[in-house]
Amino acid sequence: MRRSDVGRDPGVGLEAPSLVVLAADAIRKKILAGELQPGERLIEERLTEDLAISRPPLREALRVLETEGLVSTRPRRGAFVATLDEEDVFEILTLRSTFERMAFELGIPVADDALLDPARRALDEMERCADAEDRGALVQAGYLFHSALIRIARHRRLEELYASVQQQLLLCMSRNLIARERYYEDLHEHVGRHRHLLRLVESGDKEAALAELAVHGERSFEKEPSLSLTDSDPTAG
Repeated sequence: MRRSDVGRDPGVGLEAPSLVVLAADAIRKKILAGELQPGERLIEERLTEDLAISRPPLREALRVLETEGLVSTRPRRGAFVATLDEEDVFEILTLRSTFERMAFELGIPVADDALLDPARRALDEMERCADAEDRGALVQAGYLFHSALIRIARHRRLEELYASVQQQLLLCMSRNLIARERYYEDLHEHVGRHRHLLRLVESGDKEAALAELAVHGERSFEKEPSLSLTDSDPTAG
């Protein structure tokens, strides 16, 4: 976002709502990339400088992120990056495992190959993000990939339930990416692991796809305390 974008005539440049969307997207990517840590206070002065916007659209962007569950606001203290405790993580990831296994059980072999096109597009976007080292966007594309595989079951309520925990899944996937990149794999290996999973789904081998899903590695961050999803703010209450 450039400073020249701020304050332009609405008929020529970006309107205020567009600034809000851009600011929310920029902060969201910083959170998912690990540039803003769980429990970290979001200092308005710093963010207005970094994003080259004024406080009103920034505050609206933070409200958007709060509704998504990525930001929490504390009375008289301001906005903070959302945190998840160990119980939250356990519940979210066991739900995810259950949902994805159910989708594979119901959807493989895939009745219509076109159902996999959204997963293929998401995988291409993951590759692009890995090339650009855009970790925040890579996490978002990874969610789209897994969400697309949910849809092979053609089960509307399953899709709705998976979508209902989207933002919390994104937080878990973000910490997982950071952990795996530090200890196990680079960004392209991360994408390759997802490409292998898709190939197994495409093959129609349900048991092989389920076995790969079971070891897909979504709890890596739990092995390293410094990558916890719990509140890192020592003054938090």
